[in-house]
Amino acid sequence: MPLRFTLRQLEYLVAVAECGSVALAAERCHVSSPSISAAIAQLEQEFGLQLFIRRHAQGLSLTEGGRQFTEAARAVLLAGGALNDRAADLTGQVRGPLAVGCLLTFAQVVLPRLRRSFAEAHPQVEFRQSEHDHAALIEALRRATLDVALSYDLEIPGDLEFRPLLPLSPYALLPEDHPLAGRAAVTAADLAPHPMVLLDLPYSADYFLSFFTAEGLRPLIAERTRDMGVMRAMVANGFGYSIANIRLGSDRAPDGRRLVFVPLRTARPPMRMGLILPASAPLRRAVAAFADHCRDALTDAVLPGLSDPEG
Repeated sequence: MPLRFTLRQLEYLVAVAECGSVALAAERCHVSSPSISAAIAQLEQEFGLQLFIRRHAQGLSLTEGGRQFTEAARAVLLAGGALNDRAADLTGQVRGPLAVGCLLTFAQVVLPRLRRSFAEAHPQVEFRQSEHDHAALIEALRRATLDVALSYDLEIPGDLEFRPLLPLSPYALLPEDHPLAGRAAVTAADLAPHPMVLLDLPYSADYFLSFFTAEGLRPLIAERTRDMGVMRAMVANGFGYSIANIRLGSDRAPDGRRLVFVPLRTARPPMRMGLILPASAPLRRAVAAFADHCRDALTDAVLPGLSDPEG
């Protein structure tokens, strides 16, 4: 009896179930919204089952039958992935899907170059990338919508594993006319009296503020933003300093104004960039190959300036 569905349709179904929206599922799967809608409609027609309740203001909710069908779809997709891995083991090839997440703050300087070199080494891997804050990366790994994530070693839960790649020391970003811009290094006590532009992302903000709380200080937070580019432009235009751990390859803000980078002297150990992976399940061949590639590629020699503000 011929199959009445495709694995792609099941993938779209699971995406809609987890996102609660056709538009968000389309963004995640990198396809158009009509493609997602057509796949859901075809599944409902083929199986005579209403999968979702459509609420105009609240998006899509699974029916009870849809919930059970989606769980079965996840099992089929998992089995399909295992079959792909078995074929890769038999042929010795690295192939199949790979979903990689990356932290917003350094995705633009790390991920495209890393993906290009990995794709050249393993052209049969179907690479899918997404960029999120740290909390969203953790959640996506737990939901198995990501295979691996590049982020920092910030409060990694016990069901996930962190593999360090590169230490990243903190530094202050300053406008070029800031009174501290000529220093060889600064401390939290030096910065505290001055206005701060806080990169206000989950986990990251707590880390940046910890330099002050560890010394019993309170920074003067003048502005908050969740966007790295906006933060850099705010600093360059004199609204305050900020703190970061990674250079973006230029001393210019997005609007062209110059930034100054001064190392932050602290007793706290440097943050580590690394890979976050499920702790218990064995790695698929594509995931293991990506982990090995990151270990070899993410170094100061390959991407100079990542860990050295003077780089």
